[in-house]
Amino acid sequence: MAKNLLIVESPAKAKTINKYLGKDFTVLASYGHVRDLVPKEGAVDPDRGFAMRYDLIEKNEKHVDAIAKAAKSADALYLATDPDREGEAISWHIAEILRERGLLEGKTLQRVVFTEITPRAIKEAMTQPRQIATDLVDAQQARRALDYLVGFNLSPVLWRKVQRGLSAGRVQSPALRMIVEREEEIEAFIAREYWSIEAECAHPTQTFTAKLNKLDGKKFEQFTVTDGDTAESARQRIVKAANGALHVTDVASKERKRRPSPPFTTSTLQQEGSRKLGFTTRKTMQVAQKLYEGVTLGDEGTVGLISYMRTDSVSLSEEALGEIRDVIARDYGTRALPDKPNTYQTKSKNAQEAHEAVRPTSALRTPAQVSRFLSDDERRLYELIWKRAVASQMVPATLNTVSVDLAAGSEHSFRASGTTVVDPGFLAVYEEGKDTKTSEDEDEGRKLPAMKIGDRVPLERIHADQHFTQPPPRFTEAALVKALEEYGIGRPSTYASIIQTLLFRKYVEMEGRSFRPSDVGRAVSKFLSSHFTQYVDYDFTAKLEDELDAVSRGEEEWVPLMEKFWGPFKELVLDKTESVDRSEATGARELGTDPKSGKPVSVRLGRYGPYAQIGTVEDEEKPEFASLRPGQSMHTIELADALELFKLPRKLGQSNGHEVSVGIGRFGPFAKRGTVYASLPKEDDPHTIDFERAVFLIEEKEEIARNRIIKQWDDSDIQVLNGRFGPYISDGKLNGKIPKDREPASLTLEEVTQLLADTGKPVRGRFGKKKAAAKKEPAVKKAVVKKAAAKKAPAKKAAKKATKKTAAKKAPAKKAVAKKAPAKKVVKKVAKA
Repeated sequence: MAKNLLIVESPAKAKTINKYLGKDFTVLASYGHVRDLVPKEGAVDPDRGFAMRYDLIEKNEKHVDAIAKAAKSADALYLATDPDREGEAISWHIAEILRERGLLEGKTLQRVVFTEITPRAIKEAMTQPRQIATDLVDAQQARRALDYLVGFNLSPVLWRKVQRGLSAGRVQSPALRMIVEREEEIEAFIAREYWSIEAECAHPTQTFTAKLNKLDGKKFEQFTVTDGDTAESARQRIVKAANGALHVTDVASKERKRRPSPPFTTSTLQQEGSRKLGFTTRKTMQVAQKLYEGVTLGDEGTVGLISYMRTDSVSLSEEALGEIRDVIARDYGTRALPDKPNTYQTKSKNAQEAHEAVRPTSALRTPAQVSRFLSDDERRLYELIWKRAVASQMVPATLNTVSVDLAAGSEHSFRASGTTVVDPGFLAVYEEGKDTKTSEDEDEGRKLPAMKIGDRVPLERIHADQHFTQPPPRFTEAALVKALEEYGIGRPSTYASIIQTLLFRKYVEMEGRSFRPSDVGRAVSKFLSSHFTQYVDYDFTAKLEDELDAVSRGEEEWVPLMEKFWGPFKELVLDKTESVDRSEATGARELGTDPKSGKPVSVRLGRYGPYAQIGTVEDEEKPEFASLRPGQSMHTIELADALELFKLPRKLGQSNGHEVSVGIGRFGPFAKRGTVYASLPKEDDPHTIDFERAVFLIEEKEEIARNRIIKQWDDSDIQVLNGRFGPYISDGKLNGKIPKDREPASLTLEEVTQLLADTGKPVRGRFGKKKAAAKKEPAVKKAVVKKAAAKKAPAKKAAKKATKKTAAKKAPAKKAVAKKAPAKKVVKKVAKA
């Protein structure tokens, strides 16, 4: 065993670093966090200075044991987890575990940090070890304790008032509020009509269009003309005044510079990954992680291609700047190189500022050179990072904008603009993506013919076009990340997990590439915004992030911060638990009156989602209920659409002497004929499905049932069956596996009995309950089966005896699960040791 033990987070990183450090080092991975708060109430104790109880994370216990075993024989230990708060906390946890096990006595324990995985960076880091940064650990622990206290105290209130199983996160809740408020803006939006008027000019050298900017001597604005009649009248006046031509009254030319964007931070990388590559924030971070941890480049071996991807910084090291400037001079000429490096400022003050921006570890490794070693996703992301970093150090682009005013008589005029690139500068490499286009963007690349004041430009035609104002767009991932960053909510390294949580909880759904809040998400957001206003307030959340950053810089103590938060929060939770009415919390709406019964029709949020209801619980007759259809929302559905929901079940006609109907049951939409039910696929709607399609689905289900039994035996409950994932064995209580090299139909009763004894697992129903034994099909070939079975009767008895004997032997031989020593529960105050 090597004398030095170095611990990192991921196995891929361990493998790469091991090659760089050689035989004197053993490099092991922790596989992320090694322990976490005990997942039950009391894990954070506000009455004991917010003392925290930790347990080892079960799936990582074996990795901790491997680290502990290696630590016993090592002389020196190096903690080289990721260079952020989470990484610092992981190092602290590992150190605490080793200390508690008595494995650090007389040994050197040091923290090393590197922001890129290259031989130079690793060796340099090993010469500059330090101690664990307790300020960073305090900040991470405070964040974890806050999230725990919010979750464990606010979620039960949601269970009582809104719906079981919901959760409220400290940072995810303001993000959800953003999405919900945008949806409400869209719903409240009233479109306004407006008209534009354009001239199509037939200049002898090049046709072009010009937009009306003056009508009847006054400036023409967006809502100057708001109906078709007015637009047509204006158009005719202009045509008459122009008399076949427009006259140039002014030509203005203006040169401007456009600076390149800074190199990537985590946030801007996620935004551009979404805009340009169509990646989710999670995918961007996963692919970036691979590029950071290392890729095998032929004879060069395994090399980390990018610097650490969790950073708020836009700065670059002197070495990186030197390489980038060499590449620019070599590939784009010295004209593209500024006299001195471009510098950029960031607003962020937190601890991750010490890192560099996301950049290639060596700009000399161009995308073209490394592409053959990368997957398509890796290649595309590396190219994005490389181009952005190189472009950030190039000269600005020089653009020339020409504007021409063209008069139609004395009262009306048009303007045409075009922007041309005089010197591309950084645009030769990279241009930042945009969420929406402006009029300037539309003019870019458009070149106008040469014109001077007094020129007469022939007019081809003038046309008026109708438009309507558009509601604000829903948030895409890129737009949401940008908004979260602007408000200071969360930190770039948490954006991907915030979005994943919202999707996993089904608080939001993806509609195309945009977020649409679900009714459950809206109910949660409405409840929190109404009753826990301060805690989903954007400024409050951002201020709390600033305070956590202050803790990480050693400017603020974490316990007073926790106390300031906890007291008022606890009081509010207790108050709202008692005082809030559930129907108000879920956003129930009354839509009107059912014309048949005269009873009120409402929409509500129930245990299984949103539903419509006719009548009330106070009525003598039980209310009628109907689930909303996919895509419908209880916040926007109208009375007529709600009444349509009660037309289920629908009778479609007769088939094989039975009624065919469709409806919605406990397990979703279905078609039914006689006693046969067939689930409807997602693409089939019970409200619109036709008779032929329903019959097809029913008969398809019957065909599957007919072919379900591959083999069965008289006087035995065991059957060989066709299942969703292939053939298997079942006796109704246990399901067993069939060896891959065996033909299912060739199995004997003795073999299936043994296989069931060896591999059988209890049959579980849809909700975890044991299923009743499957009924045998009344076999048409019963006589044949009996005859075959008769020949094997003696074997059958032997099989039964063998089964009993085997079972008897096997019972005690069941692997006794070795009791694990209960993982040490650690009560630990995060204090500066």
